[in-house]
Amino acid sequence: MAGPGFWDDPERAQKVVKEMSALKGPVEAVTRLSRRLEDLKVLVELGAEEHDESLEAEAVEEAASLSRELEAMELRVLLGGKYDRRNAILSLHAGAGGTESQDWVSMLLRMYSRWAERRDFRVEILDLLPGEEAGIKSVTFSLAGEYAYGYAHAEKGVHRLVRISPFDAASRRHTSFASLDVMPEIEDEEEVDIKPEELKIDTFRSQGAGGQNVNKVETAVRITHLPTGIVVACQTERSQHANRLRAMRVLKAKLLELKEEERERELAAIRGKHQAIAWGSQIRSYVFQPYTLVKDHRTGHETGNVQAVMDGDLDPFISAYLKAKAAGTLGDHRNGDRRGEEA
Repeated sequence: MAGPGFWDDPERAQKVVKEMSALKGPVEAVTRLSRRLEDLKVLVELGAEEHDESLEAEAVEEAASLSRELEAMELRVLLGGKYDRRNAILSLHAGAGGTESQDWVSMLLRMYSRWAERRDFRVEILDLLPGEEAGIKSVTFSLAGEYAYGYAHAEKGVHRLVRISPFDAASRRHTSFASLDVMPEIEDEEEVDIKPEELKIDTFRSQGAGGQNVNKVETAVRITHLPTGIVVACQTERSQHANRLRAMRVLKAKLLELKEEERERELAAIRGKHQAIAWGSQIRSYVFQPYTLVKDHRTGHETGNVQAVMDGDLDPFISAYLKAKAAGTLGDHRNGDRRGEEA
C-alpha cells in the first residue's frame, strides 16, 4: 500500500485494503486468543500456589470466555463461501392462513431483529406490506455486518408455528407457515448485469400507515425483471427515487441468488445426485402448545425454551446447521417427531 501509485485508483485501493483486512482478521484473532491462553495458564498456576479462591474463580470465568470465543472462531472457519462475509437481504412471506400466518411473520421479524442485536448487525427495513387486520403479509430487510449472510443463510426456508391462536374465539390449535429467503447483498456492479430494457417499472400509492407524501402520491415502486419474471417492490420511503434505489438493491440480490442456485444445480448434476435447496422446504417447527419445543428438521437440534428462541437465541441452531453442513450430515428429521400437529 505504501508503493507509488497505489492510491491513484481509489476504488481498486479500497478493495485491496478490504481484502487485506479480511486476511489479517483471523490471524490477529488467533494471536489474541493464544495470548489470553498463556495469561490463563499463569493465572491458574498463581491461584494454585497461593490457594487464592478469588484467582481460581477468575480463572474459571476466563476459561469459559475463551471457550466461547474459540467456538465462535471455529464457526467462522466454516464460513468460507464466496459471499459469506457479505451483508444479507432477508424476505419473510406469510403462508396460507390469513391473519394467523401474518402474525407469525411479525413474530419472526422481531426474532431476527433481536438476534441481529446480539451480533451487532444493523437492521434496515427495505419494504413492508402490513396485514389487513394484524401482522405482516411480507417484509424485506437487510442485515449489515461482517458474516451477516454467512450466518443468516442457515435460516433460509419455511418456518412452522403450532399454537393456540389468539385470533380464534374457540381457542383451537392452529398451524401456520412463513417462508424466509436470504440473499447476499451485491457489492460489485459487474456481478449482476441488468439492462434497462429488461426492466418494467410501475409506480403506485403506498399501502398501510403513512404520512406526508406516503399514501397521497405514487411514491411506491414495483420493478419486474422481464427475463426471469422476478418482481420486487418498495414503499417504505417518502420519495419515488429512494424507493426505486431500494427496489433495485433487492432485485440485484435476488438475481445473484438465482445465479448461485443455477450453479448449485449444475454441480449437483455433475455429482450425480440431487442437492436440495433449502428454499421452499420446512426447516424448523416452533411448538407453543400443548408443550414447548423448537426443533430444526435438518439437524435434529432442539430446545424446550421457546421464549429464548423468540427473543433471538438462534446461534445454537445456526451452529448446528453449519457444523452439519461442513460434515455432510444434513438430513431430514421431519418424520422423527410428529408431535404438535394440528388437532
